Amino acid sequence: MHYECGAVTIEGSKLTITLRSPFCLVNSHSMKYLKVGIAGFGVVGKRRKDCVARHPGLRVVAVCDQTFQDEGALPDGLRYYRDYRRLLTESLDVLLVCLTNDVASEVTIAGLNAGLHVFCEKPPGRNVEDINNVIACERRYPRLKLMYGFNHRYHESVQDALTVLRSGELGRVINMRGMYGKAKLVTFSQPDWRTQRAIAGGGVLLDQGIHMVDLMRLFGGEFTEVRSFISNSHWGYDVEDNAYAIMRTPAGVVGMLNSSATQWRHRFHLDINFERGSLILGGILSGTKSYGAETLTLVRADPDNDQGDPREQLTRYNHDPSWDAEIAAFASSILNDTPVQSGTSDDALRTMKLVFKIYYADSNWRETYDIPNPDLHQQS
Repeated sequence: MHYECGAVTIEGSKLTITLRSPFCLVNSHSMKYLKVGIAGFGVVGKRRKDCVARHPGLRVVAVCDQTFQDEGALPDGLRYYRDYRRLLTESLDVLLVCLTNDVASEVTIAGLNAGLHVFCEKPPGRNVEDINNVIACERRYPRLKLMYGFNHRYHESVQDALTVLRSGELGRVINMRGMYGKAKLVTFSQPDWRTQRAIAGGGVLLDQGIHMVDLMRLFGGEFTEVRSFISNSHWGYDVEDNAYAIMRTPAGVVGMLNSSATQWRHRFHLDINFERGSLILGGILSGTKSYGAETLTLVRADPDNDQGDPREQLTRYNHDPSWDAEIAAFASSILNDTPVQSGTSDDALRTMKLVFKIYYADSNWRETYDIPNPDLHQQS
């Protein structure tokens, strides 16, 4: 099957972002506004509100956040609440969950039980059990759409790299090396819940490194063998400030990963080496503007003739349409009643299981923080 929806092209089980427009076009006969509520109105919730406002088929009608002192309406008429349960008394079609990890799965389940389509930011919870509980609920509502916000999938550089991968031009993937790091666990005046295991469930790997884990799965397949070292020796919280992992898929693709909160110059870098060349993702456009220019380098290797200095083609990206494109894909699934193609609950489960395989593979970390074997977590 083939669907065209503005910024999103869906072919079979593969999703490609075609960025002719930041918005998804819906069938004219089914055009309507979806009423959206946002649970969690911090930095990410406000950014999602702006994306919704730019989409012609969506409208935010109410939000909730514990920072509100009471209930009422903002100057623009947007209704606000302190508690998500009060938000769910509104007449809504869609719930966006932009909350802390300890309540993300609870509110996602509450939204589904209320008959709402739900978009939840990563991670889906504090552990694998949380996402399994969500999936058990999701199965009871097959007409509802559930999508998870793995935003990096929607960056233009990643989409262009996926196009090259799927073309087969460079052959099969041999290995990849991923590095994603920042200078502290909490940066740019973020709230400090990310340093508390009881709320966050994990540290830099679960908060930021999960994006790299997700991309390595997307390009390399499912990693089943994992070796790791996990450390919290620098910042001294009960969550990790560094994770180092080496992983292998059943097909033999090897991935090496470092997720760090001691990377003094913020860095995002993913090297993907194929039989006939490489793709190098460097930098990522973000709200902080601290990860450098977003680039994709396409390397075409000819080792018999290029003497280790192959021909390269560099593309630099100066615009980030990923937030709008991600919301557009979600809206398209609802308005056209098509399956979510990228950021599904299965994607969230597989990525969470790999994160916890990395935790579990370090015996000291496993014993210190009682990390269960993620492969023994079965869906209900």
